[in-house]
Amino acid sequence: MTRHEPSPLLTSAHGFHTELMSRAQEIEDARRLPADIAKRFASAGFFRLVTPAAYGGLECSPRQIVDVVEAIAEANASAAWCVMIGATTAMNAAYLEPGHAAEIYADPDVITGGVFAPMGKAIDHGDHYLVSGRWQWGSGSANCTWLCGGSLIFENDELKTLPSGRPDARMMIFPASDAELIDTWHTMGLKGTGSGDIEVKALRVPKARSVSLVTDKPKVDGALYKFPAFGLLSLGVAATALGNAKGALRAFSELACAKKPQGSRKTLSERTNVQAAFARLTADFRAARAYLHDEIEQTWDVAETEGDIPVERRAALRMACTHMVRTAAEICRETYDLGGGAALFNHNDLQRRFRDAHAMTQHIVTAPSTWELTGRLLFDLPTDASMV
Repeated sequence: MTRHEPSPLLTSAHGFHTELMSRAQEIEDARRLPADIAKRFASAGFFRLVTPAAYGGLECSPRQIVDVVEAIAEANASAAWCVMIGATTAMNAAYLEPGHAAEIYADPDVITGGVFAPMGKAIDHGDHYLVSGRWQWGSGSANCTWLCGGSLIFENDELKTLPSGRPDARMMIFPASDAELIDTWHTMGLKGTGSGDIEVKALRVPKARSVSLVTDKPKVDGALYKFPAFGLLSLGVAATALGNAKGALRAFSELACAKKPQGSRKTLSERTNVQAAFARLTADFRAARAYLHDEIEQTWDVAETEGDIPVERRAALRMACTHMVRTAAEICRETYDLGGGAALFNHNDLQRRFRDAHAMTQHIVTAPSTWELTGRLLFDLPTDASMV
């Protein structure tokens, strides 16, 4: 395969474009990714982008992961978000004991999901934890066979803490059938992700089926698992924003070449102010995308050739991801504005792009607080960088 030939995986992602665009309203109305699409995504390997090759996964490079998620998001951001969550959650496989990892991930069609935030409570009971909790933002959970939820660890009725003083928290992994899915997903954007609540009560979870992406070390070799876990999640959010913005630019170009504003003989595309705005937005998109790609490659080079990735490099990657998400939201806002009254209707692609882009800005890994965190590191100030 030459450098300029798309991979079969990327070709497969592009192959879903027509269907995802035609079913966009259906996906929003259902407020989840339809099961038939999820099943075909699984068969295509999209949920196995991060799964170790030792368990039959694809163990793709970060750039390959971004390209596939971007391609799906260009058609539908909610669908790409579900792929991103399922794929990045599979990083847990690299941290699990081989027996538990194989039990979950050896099935080529398995879909996993869950929530990292420690909204649960895990009581130490010897060889297992007794877990109770309710987690928000369980994207794609309706199509999952296994779920996970971040939980604070309690021992003898006391919260355990790490040497840094932070609470000890681990991801508890459990069959989806052991959890209750609660329909709370009534939102402005990313409507089709099914990101409702997940709840378990007094559930026994073997200790060996829990992981910490902060304190544990991967049990699988490979550069992908030296890559910062939270950086990889940030890349997934950025890739979805990237593809969504690309779709917004395409949708606006199609509208501008066809629409003649009331009382005008010229299409929007023939107006000089629109031409200038479209050129500027395209340049903003390409600059943010190139910046993201550059930081990915620099970080990947370190992962492939050296040991641990230094905090400065991890922070640089997070800045590029946050910049991509914020730039993409601005592109979607401006194309929505330029679209005029036509963009006001729910079925209009520009409106959906606008809403989805601004829903993405709320994710904690690329939220405005990321600027503060990385800014402290740029100033070489004392900083807890465990989540970078």
